[in-house]
Amino acid sequence: MAAAYSAACSGNFAETLLIEKNEKLGKKVYITGKGRCNVTNDCDPETFFDNIVTNPKFLYSAYYGFDNTALMKLIEENGCPLKTERGNRVFPVSDHSSDIIRAMNDALKRAGVRIRLNTTVTDLIIEGSGEDRHVTGVSLDKGEKINCDRVILATGGLSYPSTGSTGDGHRWLRRLGHTVTECRPALVPLVVEEADECASMQGLSLKNVSVSLCGIPGEQKPRGDHKGRKNKPIYGGFGEMLFTHFGVSGPLILSASSRYSAYATGTGINKAILHIDLKPALSEEQLDDRILRDFEGAKNKDFGNALGGLLPSSMIPVIIDRSGIPADKKVHDITKEERRALVSRIKDYTLNVTGTQGFNEAIITQGGVSVREVNPSTLESKLISGLFFAGEILDVDAYTGGFNLQIAWSTGYLAGRS
Repeated sequence: MAAAYSAACSGNFAETLLIEKNEKLGKKVYITGKGRCNVTNDCDPETFFDNIVTNPKFLYSAYYGFDNTALMKLIEENGCPLKTERGNRVFPVSDHSSDIIRAMNDALKRAGVRIRLNTTVTDLIIEGSGEDRHVTGVSLDKGEKINCDRVILATGGLSYPSTGSTGDGHRWLRRLGHTVTECRPALVPLVVEEADECASMQGLSLKNVSVSLCGIPGEQKPRGDHKGRKNKPIYGGFGEMLFTHFGVSGPLILSASSRYSAYATGTGINKAILHIDLKPALSEEQLDDRILRDFEGAKNKDFGNALGGLLPSSMIPVIIDRSGIPADKKVHDITKEERRALVSRIKDYTLNVTGTQGFNEAIITQGGVSVREVNPSTLESKLISGLFFAGEILDVDAYTGGFNLQIAWSTGYLAGRS
């Protein structure tokens, strides 16, 4: 949508046709932000680029040519007021993603863009050979061909294939000699070895926890024996997470997953250790003092019944098991060493990450058309003239928070203008 709008408004009087295989525009936009559409992030440029995981420098021209401020102005001018929430996340005031799509539809109509829905492109039409290849049109599923001077591919990645992101563009481009880097699910829940343990806490949401995701080369030590091995930090963050029947999810974990996917692709190692500090506001000494105070008021209780003020109920059996302290041991009999073990498990609760959920659960795709083969100032292919790229088809991605949609708007606008 951004590419078509920009092309039609470029000043070249370009006749612009947007071809959409779905029954409506913006199908993926419709489901973002749990249906509310976190349309962008109202941050400064430095923060924006700090949140880009893959190839941030490639996006300089695109972002500065059409940044978050320009996007918000465009959407509001087309009848959709916006609001900014925690973390500078921008949403429509109505909390309905359909209003974002409606605003873009109105912008497209005003710009004179023609739209063909329920129309599937099956291939690109390329003429010439070697370094003199150029695009001359597209082929459609019913044998129809459309001739044109330029083509912008905005076919997305592989995430949420039900919205139309089925890797079509990647297949065409590989055949034409473009490099498509390995594609992995990103912003996606993590799968862990301790799935049964996590399942016992399924649905438990932890707020204000700190996590550190660390890679471990070679074989890993058994669970709970990772002390001193945080030698390859992949990601660190603070926020909210959730336990599931297969592992962990939530905003903090989704961001960690993007770094995990990049690490796994780069090293070929799928194993990593997730270190979770359940009480990051307290030092080990402060936590020990807190536990001592709790124990003072529960001297004659069983250990298993003395942690209710410290941990969520579903997590208590898990931490008891990891501490090695018998649940029926009286609190007044717990030794200093046992208490230290308890502190250690609370301050460093570890999980063995073995992978991620698939593309059906992933918010975005990591990987795509190699940016080395794309001109960052125009987003035109360096291999085939007249062929441009926008959005998730490119090997660029970011953390959650509106940054990936801003990549789509910015690259679309630059490709259309070019």
